[in-house]
Amino acid sequence: MKKKTLQELPDSLLCSRRILVRLDLNVPLDDNCNVTDDTRIRASLPTLDYILKRGGRPVVLSHLGRPKGKPDERYSLQPVADVLERLSGHHVVFCEMTDTDEAIKATHEMVDGEILLLENTRFLAGEEKNDDGLARTFAELGDVFVNDAFGAAHRAHASTAGVAKYLHPAVAGLLMQKELDYLGGALADPKRPFVAILGGSKISGKIDVIRELLPKVDALLIGGAMACTFYKAMGYEVGKSLVEPDKVDLAHELIETSGTRLILPHDATVAPSLDDTGKAHAVKRDAIPAGEAMYDIGPASAESYARAVASAKTVLWNGPMGVFEKPPFDAGTIAIARAMADATAKGATTIVGGGDSAAAVAEAGLQSQMSHVSTGGGASLEFLEGKQLPGVTSLDDA
Repeated sequence: MKKKTLQELPDSLLCSRRILVRLDLNVPLDDNCNVTDDTRIRASLPTLDYILKRGGRPVVLSHLGRPKGKPDERYSLQPVADVLERLSGHHVVFCEMTDTDEAIKATHEMVDGEILLLENTRFLAGEEKNDDGLARTFAELGDVFVNDAFGAAHRAHASTAGVAKYLHPAVAGLLMQKELDYLGGALADPKRPFVAILGGSKISGKIDVIRELLPKVDALLIGGAMACTFYKAMGYEVGKSLVEPDKVDLAHELIETSGTRLILPHDATVAPSLDDTGKAHAVKRDAIPAGEAMYDIGPASAESYARAVASAKTVLWNGPMGVFEKPPFDAGTIAIARAMADATAKGATTIVGGGDSAAAVAEAGLQSQMSHVSTGGGASLEFLEGKQLPGVTSLDDA
């Protein structure tokens, strides 16, 4: 179901009005509370800029970390306010209160060109419970609600879903719109061939995605340790590799029912342990030594997967091919990232589904060479599973 977007609102609805914007400013902080990665802050700027250029006054809500429903200075958004001011070029007023008369007063005292950032929504016990009273209080903070926090859209919280019951218009921001367009487009009407790549350690976290994607893709490439559960189902020796014994029968069923669409790595990069990087070597998938474990797809698989990406018109990737944080077990993941960058340059639509795969693309310096890198790991996964996201369903229909 299509949702109304910020760009569909007339400028008169924004000018000199309080625009309550739910952003995902859940950024990593070091021990001194300095922001170490401002990717999510930068991703929020287009929506804020759009509102400010039309005379709107953005009142920003966000969570940060897991403070367990009470104030914790380690998770204050104050350091984020400083970075947001520098990146946006606009004065950012930080309010230490979120659900009080003081916060409401601060929204009425704003002037044009200012951004008001309220303290961490998770300092409030009712936030994660989607408390109705808190949702009503949030609604008093603005005249229009814009949800641009795709990374939190799978949570039915007071600041993501509850507030939209009481504050209208309730619309999708520019980032939310982009996420829904790319991920929704890939599922609903992809240009073909459509290739999906799924990695990660466990098949259990990707079962619903595999089942949702298999009927829609031309090829589904599997990587990461979850390939070993499939190997076990095929009767292969997997050594000390990570395997989910209770998912072996499921893996066998998926192999049997998927025809030629489900593709497993032909080879594996193995080692006696994760720390024995000097002993890493490639073996065929049916020749994993009993005393070793798979930590990456092998070079032949990396080449084969890169060719599949090169032939595709739509590529969706979620999950690394190996332990990408530790060379040489990053080779498969880097090969996929480079193949996708090349495919983008040739006109393919390439989508990275957040989480570790997004981190790997950023680490490889290839983020700007993808059509879209999702900002929401869990949210993008649930969207790909075909689930309804509360932060999206609660918005006004187009």
